[in-house]
Amino acid sequence: MSKRKKHNLQWVKQTLELKEDHNWKSQPGTKIFVAGRGALRFDVPADWYFEPQEKSFRFLDKKPPDDDCCLEASFNLLPPGDWADFPLVPLLRKVVEEDSRDAIEKGEIIRLKRQTARLVWTQFKFIDPKEHREAYSRICIGLGSNVQCLITFDFWVDDAERVTPVWDTVMDSVVLGLFIRDPRTGFAFPD
Repeated sequence: MSKRKKHNLQWVKQTLELKEDHNWKSQPGTKIFVAGRGALRFDVPADWYFEPQEKSFRFLDKKPPDDDCCLEASFNLLPPGDWADFPLVPLLRKVVEEDSRDAIEKGEIIRLKRQTARLVWTQFKFIDPKEHREAYSRICIGLGSNVQCLITFDFWVDDAERVTPVWDTVMDSVVLGLFIRDPRTGFAFPD
């Protein structure tokens, strides 16, 4: 059996000029994040720092080490199938239970239904072991159009009032599996 080649994947940033009749729309003060040609899409604050990771995408309110919160997202393309009955709520409960940060307070599970997706999210409070400060972690699992996403948001309790609208904007704008033919126009397949 032959060995698989090891890949050292690196992100390439490319800036494209939008066409005049483009279809991209976002909330004022935000920019649109699109991964996988539309597998995952949502709005983030326009001035946040973007830091791609090996298997995820990270947005920070400021450039490290001065950041106070972290929004991170990843997605998986699923095989074709009927995912309508996949149990998202039990999965989210299990994720929170198995989190190593020892929740000191757990929130309710919120369910959101979109044309292209089902989303569930919750938050829990924990004590940050390095800073010895109370922090929140919000976790969202989404499923739709054969795409599964995980979105997390960690922030200090003291910053909750300032950053909660960011989470609300992300949750309001999440779209899964609306694949884009030409990023300069924003039109989705099969337009």
